[in-house]
Amino acid sequence: MDEAKNTKQLLKTTLAMAWPAVLESFFVALAAMIDIQMVSNLGSYAVAAVGLTTQPKFLGLSLFIATNVAVSALVARRRGENRREDANQVLVTALTLTVAACVVISLLCVLLANPIIDLCGSAPDTHAAAVTYFRIIMGGLLFSVVSLVINAALRGSGNTRIAMTTNVTSSVLNICGNYLLIEGHFGFPALGIAGAAIATVFGTVVACAMSLFSLRHPDTFVSLPYLIRSRIRPKLAALRSIFHLSGNILLENLLMRIGFVATAVIAAHLGTSAMAAHQVGMNVLTISFSFGDGMQVAAVALSGRSLGEGKPDVAKAYGRLCQKIGIIISVILSVLFLTLGRWFYGLYFVEPEIIQFGVQIMRFATVITLFQISAVIYMGCLRAAGDVKYTLCTSVISITLVRTLSTCALVYWFRLGLDGVWWGILADQTCRLILAWLRFRQGKWVNLKI
Repeated sequence: MDEAKNTKQLLKTTLAMAWPAVLESFFVALAAMIDIQMVSNLGSYAVAAVGLTTQPKFLGLSLFIATNVAVSALVARRRGENRREDANQVLVTALTLTVAACVVISLLCVLLANPIIDLCGSAPDTHAAAVTYFRIIMGGLLFSVVSLVINAALRGSGNTRIAMTTNVTSSVLNICGNYLLIEGHFGFPALGIAGAAIATVFGTVVACAMSLFSLRHPDTFVSLPYLIRSRIRPKLAALRSIFHLSGNILLENLLMRIGFVATAVIAAHLGTSAMAAHQVGMNVLTISFSFGDGMQVAAVALSGRSLGEGKPDVAKAYGRLCQKIGIIISVILSVLFLTLGRWFYGLYFVEPEIIQFGVQIMRFATVITLFQISAVIYMGCLRAAGDVKYTLCTSVISITLVRTLSTCALVYWFRLGLDGVWWGILADQTCRLILAWLRFRQGKWVNLKI
């Protein structure tokens, strides 16, 4: 009876933590899909152009993504250890680091946008639009990364609702801005693909302001009044802790991008129609990932806190619960992808060739989703514990090697075209799930110190 009651309490805590994170990730992914759908009114070239910017954008974000994962894990652990000052020190140190790095990265991306997009395999009909979109997005990067760091700290402290509110608001404003600026409505100019980029940046500016405002409460675990009152400054010890985790995660992200960029470049070389269909398919996987990412946020916060409290068995239990919820979600999504594929692609395109590409892609997405969500949750648990060297090795093996090599072989050797790209993605996700599951099952990750 006690065990059943305990499990029920763990489930209640998990769901309370998870639903805002899942909703947040879903709305961000949904906004990206609506963004692409609205851009598709300009033609398939515009969809392909936006797709070309995805991987270089995330390459530029790699340092900040790594820092955010480290911040969430460290704040969650410090929350469990009841070390409030150290948690706030992590936040202010991370903010200082990201602002300084962002200025440099943003400037480089804006200045070098032309050769960067060229390296991504742009075609004559997509290059200029992709460069314009990339410059605007990367020019407004600072607002995005500040919001990301603050939200990462809030999630680690257990407050997933603030991050949800800021990102949902940003997504809604992005969609409204798209309506006004892409084709021009209510007297606003028709800016095309540039309008979509401006709308995205405007959404991140508002999200940044909301994230900063959310730190105003003096009694929350991470708090601006507490930072000022306690005169907390960036510290070398906090920087070392961040680098200890984020260094491996950054390397993991950079090496992952090799696989992602290779896949995108190969798809781009198959033609504008194939690239447009591929980009929408990747957005479908982003929807799937968003649910896994939301459950991962809960797993990081709850497992990390439990490890800080010295309760490794509870940390494992939270990981298993998040995993079970993830499986239920993945089955539902797979059924939707399988049955609604043709209708879904019909929302974006009228060309029969692209829609046929899309139907086949959705069949791949049906299977990939079952593996993807589980892998994301397992990897989140491992990162929460500080097992970042193993997650690095897993990503290098599955994405950098398996995905890249299998995609190249299937497209160029076996001549499978776009199907070859998606067989490569499926091989990557299968490998990632197996390696992450094996490590989680061993249980050694709960003994690591961060």
